[in-house]
Amino acid sequence: MTVHSPAIDQFEIDYTAARKAALRVNLVSTTLFGICFFFAAWIGGFFDMTDVTLANGDRVSMWKIWAGLPRLGEYLYKTLPVLRWETLGADIANWFWRWKVWLELLIETILIAYLATLMGVVGAFLLSFPASRNLAPNALVLNLTRRYLEIVRTVPELVWALIFVFCFGVGPLAGVLAIGLHSTGALGKLYSEANENADMRAVEGIRASGGSWFDQVRYGIVPQVVPNVISYTLLRFEINVRSSSIIGFVGAGGLGQEIRVAMSLQEYTDLSALFIIIFVTVILIDMISEKVRHRIIGLTGKGV
Repeated sequence: MTVHSPAIDQFEIDYTAARKAALRVNLVSTTLFGICFFFAAWIGGFFDMTDVTLANGDRVSMWKIWAGLPRLGEYLYKTLPVLRWETLGADIANWFWRWKVWLELLIETILIAYLATLMGVVGAFLLSFPASRNLAPNALVLNLTRRYLEIVRTVPELVWALIFVFCFGVGPLAGVLAIGLHSTGALGKLYSEANENADMRAVEGIRASGGSWFDQVRYGIVPQVVPNVISYTLLRFEINVRSSSIIGFVGAGGLGQEIRVAMSLQEYTDLSALFIIIFVTVILIDMISEKVRHRIIGLTGKGV
C-alpha cells in the first residue's frame, strides 16, 4: 500500500512548477538568442544578394557570402609559392627573398611587444588595486580608476597608433605607446578581477594587527594573485606580438609595414611568408611562456 505524505506531495508540486518555469526560461532564452542572431546576421550582410557570372556565362543571383567563399579560396591559392622537389632550396630562398629585412623587422616587432607589455603590466598592476571593489579606498577612487581603464582599452590599438603617429611621427615609439596603453586597460581589468577573487581573511588579519592599506595589499593580496598575474601577462605578451605586427599598417613600426606593402603590390607569396614567420614566432613564444609560467608558479608553491 502506497502512503502519500503532505511533504512528498508538496515536493512533487514544487518540482513540477520549477521544471515548467525552467522550460519557459529556456524557451524564452532560445527565442531571444535566435532573434538576436538573425538580426545581427542581417545587419552584418549575411543575407545580402549579389549577381554572379557562372562559368557558362549565365548570370544568377545568390547570397553574397556563398559567392565570396570561392574567391577566398582563390586568394589563399595565390599566396602559395611554387615549390618543386628538384629546386626546393632555390624555391624556398626565392619565397623568403627578403628574409634579412623581415628578420630585422621581426626583432623590432618583438621588442615593441616586449616594451609595450612591460609598460602595460606596470600601469595595470598599480591601478588594479584601487580598481578592485574589495581594496579601493573609496567609491570615488574606484570609479575613476575603472573608468580610466575602460577608456584606454575601449579605443582600438590602431586608433591609438594613429594618434601617436600624429604626435611623435612614424616609428616604433608610436607602436609601443599604443599597445602599452591598450594593454594597461586590458590587464588592469584582469588583475582587478584576480584581486577581487582573493581570500580576504589574510587581509583582515593584517588590518586587525594594525597594517596599513599598502601592507594589506603587499602581504595579503599580492602573494595570492601572482600566478594569475604571470599567466595573464604572458598571454598578453603573445597577443601584443600579433598586435605589433599589425599596427605597422599606420606607420607604427614592425612587420606590419611589410604586410601593407605586400598587399598594396599584390605580392601574395610575400604575405604567406610573413604569415609563416609570425605564426612560428607566436608558437615559440607560447611554448617558452608556458615553461616560464610553470616554473615560476612552481617556485611560488601554487602549483606545477
